[in-house]
Amino acid sequence: MAQGNKTVATGEAVEDMLSRIEPPERQADARVLAALMARLSGEPATMWGPAIVGFGRYHYRYDSGREGDSLRIGFASRKAELVLYLAGLDDADMTALGKHRRGKGCLYVKRLRDIDMAALERLIIKSLAHMDEAYPR
Repeated sequence: MAQGNKTVATGEAVEDMLSRIEPPERQADARVLAALMARLSGEPATMWGPAIVGFGRYHYRYDSGREGDSLRIGFASRKAELVLYLAGLDDADMTALGKHRRGKGCLYVKRLRDIDMAALERLIIKSLAHMDEAYPR
């Protein structure tokens, strides 16, 4: 069997990780994201590696033979910003969001107060729909 994903679900309690986030504003934002993603996904929060909070899981298998499990959606609190792991989004989806930047499969936000939360909710819903289509349960 081919090697799987390096970032795997762990047994760490999400609350333990959330309680260590600094500064307090970032911790509050992380808690808001955790509640929002749990509500929209219908899945409990699970730690993936030491710092990623994920919701749901899927199994992937590439033509190369590599396979593994990963989170359907999630986020991490990094030193400079929050990183949201969302898939299936394009530039047009981002117009109403507000202050952010994008990477491959990632959305970077410094503070939730800088973005439109209704727009973020729509992005999360679209990402979940994309994952359901690409990786049916």
